[in-house]
Amino acid sequence: MKKRLIAIILAAACALSAALTGCSSASTSSTSTDASSTGTDTSSATSNNENSSSEGNTVVAGFVYIGKITDGGYTQAHDAGRLAVEAMGVKTYYIEDVPETVADTKEAIQTLIDEGCNLIYTNSFGFMEGTDQMAKEHPEVKFAHCSGYMREENMSTYFGKVYQARYLAGIVAGMKTEKNYIGYVAAKGIPEVIRGINAFTLGVQSVNPEAKVEVVFTDTWYDPTVEKQAALELLNKGVDVIAQHQDTTAPQVAAEEKGAFCIGYNFPTPDAAPKAYLTAACFDWKTFYTDDVKRAIDGTWTSRAYWEGLASDMTYLDELSSLCAEGTQAKVDEAQTAIINGTLEPFTGPLYDQNGELKVADGVKMTDDEIWNMSWFVKGVVGTIPA
Repeated sequence: MKKRLIAIILAAACALSAALTGCSSASTSSTSTDASSTGTDTSSATSNNENSSSEGNTVVAGFVYIGKITDGGYTQAHDAGRLAVEAMGVKTYYIEDVPETVADTKEAIQTLIDEGCNLIYTNSFGFMEGTDQMAKEHPEVKFAHCSGYMREENMSTYFGKVYQARYLAGIVAGMKTEKNYIGYVAAKGIPEVIRGINAFTLGVQSVNPEAKVEVVFTDTWYDPTVEKQAALELLNKGVDVIAQHQDTTAPQVAAEEKGAFCIGYNFPTPDAAPKAYLTAACFDWKTFYTDDVKRAIDGTWTSRAYWEGLASDMTYLDELSSLCAEGTQAKVDEAQTAIINGTLEPFTGPLYDQNGELKVADGVKMTDDEIWNMSWFVKGVVGTIPA
C-alpha cells in the first residue's frame, strides 16, 4: 500500500492567541515537500522552511492515518483537524494509508519521530498496540490513540460520542423508510461499531417502533468494492434506506443506484449520492486536536481518556437534505436538545437484546464504560456480531 509522508509548515502563521480562536482574520499559506515509497518503507521528508512552528513553540505534531486524506470519510475528517492545528502555526506531518499491523504502525511512528515530531496521533483502532509499544519506548514523546483503550503516562485515548449523532440519524431513517426495513453496512464486530448500530436502531424505533435494521459486516474499513456489494446485498433484500460504518461512500452510491436513500458517516458527503443522501453522522476532529495541541504548547498536557459528543461539538449530524420526510427536522431538533441538556440518554432502559432478554432495567442509564464496551445488539437489529 502506498504511504505518503507530508511535511507542512506555515509561511505566515497566525499568532497563537488568534489561532486558538480560528485565525479568522488572517490568511496563511504553506509549502510542502513529499516523499513516497511502496511496501512498508517510508522515506523521510524535507521542507523548504527549516524554521520551527510559531515563535516560541516547540511542538511538532505527527499523524498516522489508516486511509487517504481524500477518502471522503474518516481520514479526510481527521485531516481537517490536522489542518486546524496547522492554522495555529504548528508544524505537522502525516503518513497516510498505513496498514493496521504492529510493525507498520511502529515504522510510521518512528518515521515521524525521526522527522522531529514530539506529539503523535494514530487514528485507527488497529494502531493501538503499536502505538502503546512506541509510547513505552519513547517516553519523551506524547501520543494519543483514537478509539482504543490502552493508555500510558504519555499516551491518551480519544474518540467522539458519535453514537449520539447516530441516534439522530436513526430518527431521520425511521421517518423516511416506507418499508420499515433499513440496511446498515458495518465494518468490524467491535464495541465502537456495535454501539453505533444500537444507537441508530434506537433512534429509528423512537419514531417508528415497527422498523427493523438489518446489518451486514464486511470486515473492512475502506474497500469500496466490498462495501458497495454489501449495500447491494441489503438493497436487493428490499431495504429502502442504507446507513453505514465505513470510510467510503460506496454504500451511498449503491443506494442511489437502486433508488433508495442513504445516511453517511464521518464527513458530510451530499455530492456522493445527491439523489439519495439524507444526512450523515459526523465528527469534528478539530475540537479535540486543537485543544490537545494547545495543552502541549502551554505545558498542561496530561494523559486522558477523551470522549465527548454533541454538547462539545465533537460530533454532529449534518444538515438534513430536502429528501427527508416532512417533520423530521423538528424531531431531530427535539432529540438533539434533550441529549445536549442531559434529559435524554439513548442508552436508557428498558433495553432488550435480540433474544428479548432484559439488559438494562427500566429507567437505568448505561454508564460510559458500559456503552464503550457494548458487545450485544438491541432488539430490532437483524444480524450476528462476528466473532
